[in-house]
Amino acid sequence: MKLFDSTRIPILNKALDAYSARHKVIASNIANITTIGYRAKAVTFDEELSGAMEQPLLRPALTNEKHMIAGGLPDGKEHVQVVDAASAGLSPIDPNSGVPNNVNIDNEMAELAKNQIRFKFSSKLLGETFRGLQKSIRGMA
Repeated sequence: MKLFDSTRIPILNKALDAYSARHKVIASNIANITTIGYRAKAVTFDEELSGAMEQPLLRPALTNEKHMIAGGLPDGKEHVQVVDAASAGLSPIDPNSGVPNNVNIDNEMAELAKNQIRFKFSSKLLGETFRGLQKSIRGMA
C-alpha cells in the first residue's frame, strides 16, 4: 500500500487535474465564440468525483471467501472526458437556431467562475492535508 492511498490526496489530485482540463476547455469555448460552426465542448468529471467521494478510503483484506467487498479508492482510470456540450445536454443554445455556434458567453463565464471556486477549494484542501501530515511527522498537535 502506498503512503498516501489512505488519504484524500489521490482524489484531490484527480479533481485538480479535472478542473485544470475544464478551465482549458472553457477558455477554448470563449476563444471560439465567433467561430462559425464551432461546437462547444465540456468536461465531465463531477459525477465520477462524487461517486469516488462516497467510497470508503480503505479496502479491507479479504481473509475469508464469505467476506463482502467494502469498496476502495477510485480505480485509477481516466475519468476526465472532453465531450460535445450539446450531446451531453450542457449547451443551452439550440443548434438549429441560426446562431453561428452553440457557445453561450454567459453560460461559459458562469462555468468559469464555478470552476475557479472548485479549483481553489480543492487546492486549499490539498494544502491542509499536507499541513496535517507535516504536523504529524513533526509531532505537533
